[in-house]
Amino acid sequence: MARRTATAPRPDASAPPAGPAGAPADAASRIAAWQRRAGRHGLPWQRTRDPYRIWLSEIMLQQTQAATVVPYYERFLALFPTVVDLADAPQDAVLRAWAGLGYYARARNLHRCAQVLRDEHGGRFPATAAELARLPGIGPSTAAAVAAFAYGERAPILDGNVRRVLARYFAVEGDPAAARTVRRLWEHARALIDAAPAGLDMAAYTQGQMDLGATICTRTRPDCARCPLAPDCQARIRNRQDELPTPRARRAQPLRHCWMLIAECDGRVLLERRPDTGIWGGLWTLPQFEDAAALEAACAGLAAAGTPLALAAIDHVFTHFRLRIQPCWLRLPGAAPTAAGEGRAWAPIGNLDAHGMPAPVARLLAGLYADTPLPR
Repeated sequence: MARRTATAPRPDASAPPAGPAGAPADAASRIAAWQRRAGRHGLPWQRTRDPYRIWLSEIMLQQTQAATVVPYYERFLALFPTVVDLADAPQDAVLRAWAGLGYYARARNLHRCAQVLRDEHGGRFPATAAELARLPGIGPSTAAAVAAFAYGERAPILDGNVRRVLARYFAVEGDPAAARTVRRLWEHARALIDAAPAGLDMAAYTQGQMDLGATICTRTRPDCARCPLAPDCQARIRNRQDELPTPRARRAQPLRHCWMLIAECDGRVLLERRPDTGIWGGLWTLPQFEDAAALEAACAGLAAAGTPLALAAIDHVFTHFRLRIQPCWLRLPGAAPTAAGEGRAWAPIGNLDAHGMPAPVARLLAGLYADTPLPR
């Protein structure tokens, strides 16, 4: 849509008085009232003020849609009902419960944070955003959300949805992920709270910002007619909803390749634990190689007879690149050894889900052994 060059419209004489940094004094109250009336109310983490459950939901919701999170959240709480239960659990169990949600550093940080809370805070969460933000894996926006929902603290949040809402409402130019733009958005987020009345319902206001970004002020085709901020939203007034937030420059997503070995022996499959850093950190996956020659050398090291059979390649998309996986299947004669060496394990085919695996690897093995007869 072409950008308008006309001057901005004159302020409406009936508009509410502005607070700090030009924030309307009633904007936060409008968001809270809208949330109570029309926001989302059926999400399981909305029925609690337990900081553990709120924190868990906030971590899971990072870069993941609520509909995807709900079943994981409920299963996770069934396994680890308290933060001490989570802290006491082995990392393997935590990663296994997380498998499929992606961004696995979140699970490792979640586990580490639970251990710090157990060891240094007696299993209790600090009651302020500032203290929460000092814990491992908790950024300022997550800390503020937990403090607002659990304790009613007047703390601003700035997740991806809220950045979009504020960038449009205040007509903030610039890449919403750039440090300079983020600083401006934080200023506006704080100004909205500072301008709001003392009795602001922080739970409704905080949830309302998230709900606005998720259901109304969406990336494309925002539903301005239903938005409580529409009367003074600068993007709507200037007809710039399609231009704000400023789109990030699109870069070609590089394609990387790897080879994976499905080594089967005596009803077991060889798995390998990934390093804690890097993609799929700490998860169990198939032995991975940079090229076919390295895979064939590994097969020779397993004293395998014959050539591995190449299966259909699969693509998996990460944030910054695509990974093309070439799986190769090889059946080894004899009995599987009881041990496979440090960082490796022979996992029974019927119990592969006991290991936390990346989603594409889990799908590959499930399809191979459940739906596709192996070549014999």
